[in-house]
Amino acid sequence: MERDLIAQAQAWLAEDPDPDTREELAGLIDAGDTAELSVRFSGTLQFGTAGLRGELGAGPMRMNRAVVIRAAAGLAAYLKKQGHTGGTVVIGYDARYKSADFALDTAAVMVGAGLKAALLPRPLPTPVLAFAIRHLGAVAGVEVTASHNPPRDNGYKVYLGDGSQIVPPADAGIAAEIAAIENLADVPRPADGWEILRETVLDAYLERTDAVLTNGSARDIDVVYTPMHGVGRTVLTAAFERAGFPAPTVVAEQAEPDPDFPTVAFPNPEEPGAMDLAFATARRVQPDIIIANDPDADRCAVAVPDAEADAGWRMLRGDEVGALLATHLVHKKAQGTFTTTIVSSSLLSRIAAAAPGAGYEETLTGFKWLARVDGLRYAYEEALGYCVDPEGVRDKDGITAALLVAELAAELKETGRTLTDLLDDLAVEHGLHATDQLSVRVEDLSLISDAMRRLREQPPTVLAGLQVTSAEDLSQGSAALPPTDGLRYHLSGDASGAVSGARVIVRPSGTEPKIKCYLEVVIPVASAAALADARLKAADVLSSLKLDLAHAAGL
Repeated sequence: MERDLIAQAQAWLAEDPDPDTREELAGLIDAGDTAELSVRFSGTLQFGTAGLRGELGAGPMRMNRAVVIRAAAGLAAYLKKQGHTGGTVVIGYDARYKSADFALDTAAVMVGAGLKAALLPRPLPTPVLAFAIRHLGAVAGVEVTASHNPPRDNGYKVYLGDGSQIVPPADAGIAAEIAAIENLADVPRPADGWEILRETVLDAYLERTDAVLTNGSARDIDVVYTPMHGVGRTVLTAAFERAGFPAPTVVAEQAEPDPDFPTVAFPNPEEPGAMDLAFATARRVQPDIIIANDPDADRCAVAVPDAEADAGWRMLRGDEVGALLATHLVHKKAQGTFTTTIVSSSLLSRIAAAAPGAGYEETLTGFKWLARVDGLRYAYEEALGYCVDPEGVRDKDGITAALLVAELAAELKETGRTLTDLLDDLAVEHGLHATDQLSVRVEDLSLISDAMRRLREQPPTVLAGLQVTSAEDLSQGSAALPPTDGLRYHLSGDASGAVSGARVIVRPSGTEPKIKCYLEVVIPVASAAALADARLKAADVLSSLKLDLAHAAGL
């Protein structure tokens, strides 16, 4: 077996086109590091609805040029079988290690397969790529990014010609074409022949961002902004300037793209410590709000002043921002379907129900599903993703979301109010919808499958003192939802009426080695004066839910 492993590694080494990963793999072979080689050659990175994502390095279980060339060739073969021979594939990329190399390899493979390839002019936000697909009439798009993953990762996200991420059965079709590729030498990769798009594609995207704002609306808002070492800064500041907002104060330490992400453990605004520098900047300049993008700027985070918080600022949850943007759009008389995922707060359903001309729908997690809802007007997911202009970008867009947040905050500021005041209004009108997460990162992936199996075999009947009124295994699918690996529990209210209900969803993460539990509790609120007690009650129930669920899952 050891000889077979070494032979497999040597065969991979012989066709690896990247001198960096060749050197790495040769070192492992020479050292006889069979433990590490067995990990690298234990299978292949699986192509699915999230495309590819994984740690950079040599071998089929890592992200590298050999894996990307195969993925691109599989995508090209799939597109041609779908009748798209000769169509254009637009390719974007972020500023992570190897992103530009992976983008160039993809362009070469597309041209070699007889398709046209168009590269974005430089590292740009993912929503610019999603916009460019439809703007240019392309048959597909590829974004090389690992979004908010750790620095050691990279990824490969695929869109089809409608500007939406792939869903089944396209993912399986592409995966089958990838699996059919035997030798890299059989994949034609000419040295040129693709187009480098001009800045005009970015100009067109920026012109489209104007569509999310109301002519003559308020613009007086002071913002501290961080791109989290990613590619969002130049695009967001340009969009703010076009719209007439004051220039944001950019967090200096995180202003420039840096694939090492030196100031954060994880470049995700949701992670503990990631916003510390933004908070420090805000304490110095005293803005009205803080806005953050993740490294590829498809997500948008918002923080507000809070005297009770340790930093003097509080990050709003994705569900809170989602409700605020929905309310803002309702006030703008937006018509169409308001959509969120099954793991997001149910508050959006109540906002939509009270709004003339607004429908409501739930989907599985991910914008690959949200973007496909008929009549879509607005979509959000609790993981800081918001689609506020589906006709322009059929995906989450942290730039246009930031513009709309700034407009809302400026309008409230004109009347002496804040985003927090509007959240209070929503709680009084619809009940306090408090959400939280129990998220456990693991090294051993078997712990995730063990937890899911345990919950399926011994489903809880009571959580936080609330009766579980229904337990759904989402892997079975339904008339409303395709199958997915997840469990959903609905809980009753308590006897006193202090809690009107709760909901729990448990699922493995699709992009990280985590099991995620999404919690929501709804507390009736009679008046603004009762909000403080309602929040205390919600926090207590959420805390108990975490403890009981962790015990039930063996986490």
